[in-house]
Order: sequence, then structure tokens, then C-alpha cells
Amino acid sequence: MGFATSEKYLSVIKKIDAANAKDPRRVEVDGQDKAFETVYTEHMMEVLKRLYPDAGELLHIASRAQHIERWSIPRDKYPEGREGYNKWRFELRALHAKIVGEFMQDAGYEAEDIELVGQYLQKKQLKKAADSQALENVVDVVFLEFYWDDFASKYSHYDDDKMIDIVGKTLRKMSSHGHKAALALEMSEDQTRLVMAAVEREKDRLAAMAAVEKF
Repeated sequence: MGFATSEKYLSVIKKIDAANAKDPRRVEVDGQDKAFETVYTEHMMEVLKRLYPDAGELLHIASRAQHIERWSIPRDKYPEGREGYNKWRFELRALHAKIVGEFMQDAGYEAEDIELVGQYLQKKQLKKAADSQALENVVDVVFLEFYWDDFASKYSHYDDDKMIDIVGKTLRKMSSHGHKAALALEMSEDQTRLVMAAVEREKDRLAAMAAVEKF
């Protein structure tokens, strides 16, 4: 870690992990029964360490809380389609920020630090704030590395054009550092085909973004 752990940090992490462990969705990993969000958090921390070995305290907190109590607002409570999806994601992000903000306040963090973590979790200041962008890069690499197969299976009715569009939108949220990490992943032949097709489709936009990015 790029920082010395403090009592207040450890207090927040303990509460986040306890909340994630309450996820009623279960998965088996190496013969162990675990909460879905516990496993997700393990992937987040693994990728954070790989992409940002010197990440600071606030980015570690935000990465660990990325999906905190996500199951409490199920997707099917919102209408199908883009509008319903966006509303669901907006309310999830607000929930994540609220929960971890309360944990941080109880542990004695300053209001400024709480506000920053809330910004990261609510996807504010993408392309403008280094840690906010770093969190997005980690989230997207985790998706491509660990959850792509499930996503592709769930939406197997999507045609190639739709899948390439989804990957393209993911790439546009990332920085060059995230792109490099994503393209270094071991992917199936089909996933590689779709990702490279998205890179080709988005190449002009990605090049323009890379030319002005700050980190």
C-alpha cells in the first residue's frame, strides 16, 4: 500500500467487509461459500494493487466500497431500457456514497475526505481527478477480466454490433492506463474479437481523449 494504515482506516474497512458479507447472493470459490460482493471486492483489490500499487487510503476505501449493499436495490425495481438502467445506477452510487460516508464519519475522517470518496463512488470528476479515473479503470478491468463471461451469457441475445457498442462505451470511460491493462488481459477468442472490434470502432475518439488526458 502507498500509505500507513490507521485505526480509522481499519475501522472503515472492517465495516465495509462486514456489509459486503451480508449479501444473500452466494458463490463458491475454491470450495468455499462466499458472498457475491465479498468476491467482487477481492477482485477489486487485486486489480487495484496491479494497476495502482501506490494507491492512497481514500482510493482503497472507495474501491472496497464500490458495490457496498448493491443487492439492496435490485435492477428489476426499475423499468427496462436505458432510462431505467441509468436511474438504477444513479441511486446505487448515491447509496454507496452514503453508506461509506457514514462509516468514515463514525471513524473520524474529515468532511473533505468523505466528500472525495463520495465523488469517486458517484463517478464524478472522471477524466478530471486522478483517483476518480483510477477507480473507473479498476472497475472496468474487473468487469472485463472476471465478469465478462457471465455478462455475455446473460445477454447472448445481443448481436455483435450491440456487444461492440457496450465495449466501446466501457473503453471511453477509461484512460490510456486502463486501456493498456485491459488489452493485456487473457481473453477468450470471442471476447478478444469483440474488444478489438470496439477498439477499431472507437480509435479516433480514444486517440483524441488520450491526447488531452492528464493522467
